[in-house]
Amino acid sequence: MKQSPGIGDRLTDRSAPPDDIAIRGWIGPDAYAHWSALRDWIAAAYPGVFAPDWIFGGQKHGWALRYKKNRAFCTFLPEYRVFSVVIVLGAAEREKVEARREALSPRLMKLYDSTETYRDGKWLKIGVSSADELRDVTDLLILKRRPRSVF
Repeated sequence: MKQSPGIGDRLTDRSAPPDDIAIRGWIGPDAYAHWSALRDWIAAAYPGVFAPDWIFGGQKHGWALRYKKNRAFCTFLPEYRVFSVVIVLGAAEREKVEARREALSPRLMKLYDSTETYRDGKWLKIGVSSADELRDVTDLLILKRRPRSVF
């Protein structure tokens, strides 16, 4: 008997990457609105820079949409009824965050401070369920890589 998905479960059918309809059905319409808004923001802020690609992390991690040029920019995680973004901050990016602590949201700084630093950086997993959380993600992405276009 197959078990129903639970909050945070990943898409693990490896037969093909999920399409927009599957993503919307999996994460839900509210989370999908944030997913689409962030995708559109990246396309507008970094025109022609990123070609997002689906990566499969196995049965445990499932599908993720990765934005990468030479280095990882961010990764979208479609989880059941949840949308999260992973941003890895290396040493240079962490210095930028520290220099702008006062300008970043207290919620983001609490997550940043509580995230362990590894050899390759801090791996922040940010749940996006509000416009404020979406702004936190875009603020970090701007620190990570300066946008090409002006808003």
